[in-house]
Amino acid sequence: MAGAGLTHGGFYSYFGSKSDLYAAVLGCFFTDPEWKSCWEGVHVDLSSTDVGTQVVRAYLSRQHFEDVENSCPMVALPTDVARSGKSAKVAFETVFEAMVSVLERSLIQSGRRRRVTAQSIAALCIGGMVVARTLDDRALADELRDACTTMALNLGGWDKKRKAKNGKFERSQLQREAADWVRAT
Repeated sequence: MAGAGLTHGGFYSYFGSKSDLYAAVLGCFFTDPEWKSCWEGVHVDLSSTDVGTQVVRAYLSRQHFEDVENSCPMVALPTDVARSGKSAKVAFETVFEAMVSVLERSLIQSGRRRRVTAQSIAALCIGGMVVARTLDDRALADELRDACTTMALNLGGWDKKRKAKNGKFERSQLQREAADWVRAT
């Protein structure tokens, strides 16, 4: 703020409430044409057929983990938004739904289950990064991010697929267990 010539009070005076500030931050995430991922070496091509894999890997990447200042607001703000008013919650929901939509487009399955799977993957990515960043043990944080990446890729069917004898792709045991878990919840 000092670089922009603003005091904390001067900055916050532009917003009616903290909820409005959070809503503005969340809104910029997808509406600001100047915003770009600043995570070095990470690129997501939203027009790619494998965008789901790219989103999962980028979201749970070491670069996103380390770059707290340029983090996705869904990782940086969830507890603040939970205590905020409707405008912040609606903005958070909009960003979450956009992420779900991107993931859903790349899923092979169809129907209602497809949306539930995309929601589960998005929550696994966001929650996994939130928890990883709160851990003091870097090895444990890396292990958690790797586990979340593996499970998210499995849920999406984007893990290394094996072809069965009939030429169709066969679901792995882990995929079947994850799908059973999603159905049971």
